[in-house]
Amino acid sequence: MPVASGRSAHPALIALGAVGAAGVAAAVWGIGIERYLFTLREETAPALAPGSAPIRVLHISDAHMAPWQHRKQDWLASLAQLKPDLVVNTGDNLGHRDGLEGIRRSFDPFAGIPGVFVHGSNDVVGPSPRNPLRYFLGPSKKQQEPETLDTEAMDRYFTEELGWTDLDNAAARLTVAGNTVDFFGVNDAHRDWDRLDLLPAAISDLGAPDAGITKLGVTHAPYQRILNGFTSLGADAIFGGHTHGGQVCLPGYGALVANCDIPLKQAKGLSTWSHGARSVPLNVSAGCGHSIYAPVRFACRPEATLLTLTPRA
Repeated sequence: MPVASGRSAHPALIALGAVGAAGVAAAVWGIGIERYLFTLREETAPALAPGSAPIRVLHISDAHMAPWQHRKQDWLASLAQLKPDLVVNTGDNLGHRDGLEGIRRSFDPFAGIPGVFVHGSNDVVGPSPRNPLRYFLGPSKKQQEPETLDTEAMDRYFTEELGWTDLDNAAARLTVAGNTVDFFGVNDAHRDWDRLDLLPAAISDLGAPDAGITKLGVTHAPYQRILNGFTSLGADAIFGGHTHGGQVCLPGYGALVANCDIPLKQAKGLSTWSHGARSVPLNVSAGCGHSIYAPVRFACRPEATLLTLTPRA
């Protein structure tokens, strides 16, 4: 009786097919699902002067807003229901020439809540297509012929309509939840627009140093020179963005790139930054958006942070 014969698939082909299927599944998840899984991360950090009332800070970053991104706009607007004492916006709000339309829809509910902001480069110039593999070669380079965005209109909206304070290479003193708080910040360090050298005089202009006044540093790109400079200037906590938390991360490992020189383990979340004899809380937001040319998030959900600052022991 003839015996039926046949050949099973080669193990290498099976493995190749499995890898391909996993890649397709990861792409579907990262492009079609995870980038819409907006998440509120809640943290607590001791950073205020002793005896201060706690301050609930909503930290928003890297919206990279395009006018058609209604799910992101609705989620951002809903965060006003948290009734934060302060909004810290660490830049890269715009992701399209008409992005301010979506920013207005997102932030209108925050009018009247004290806020501060700094610029990222995508508040000034529009995004452009990039090869994502180049991020593994180091921080991205500036575009040769960038599209200029309407930064002045965005700034007028933030300052005149929302009542927020611009901290680009500047300092300011505000009353937040009954506390006097000094803020200082820099423009985008990724583009070398930061002027740390201007901050000592700006801080001095706020008034005589007072141990009872909390000091908060705000930057878009958390380069080490900025974090060290802020710590030396007396910051009690530091806020940064820019990294997107790595955007496409390795599950169980974390960020593979940060697009700046911050240690990868501190590319997102709450950690401690130490310089000289001082250590201060550092919150780096993974951001809630992405470039319209890289619409993906993997093992790194879009986020905002509700960070409650409490008195130091």
